[in-house]
Amino acid sequence: MSYLIKDTTKEQRRALVKKAYAISLASGEEPSKETLEEFKEYVDGKTELKEIQERIINKYRK
Repeated sequence: MSYLIKDTTKEQRRALVKKAYAISLASGEEPSKETLEEFKEYVDGKTELKEIQERIINKYRK
């Protein structure tokens, strides 16, 4: 399955983010507010997951 914005509906993106959020909580880590805002951009069709992933990785590399 492609997770690109052009290949998904807003509902599909929302469901994917909810699943990722649940997995994060199950591992004992709650995502930061910044991360949640990043994923909202994906749900809203503004930013691809790949871009969000790169930003988050770069944030923690510093």
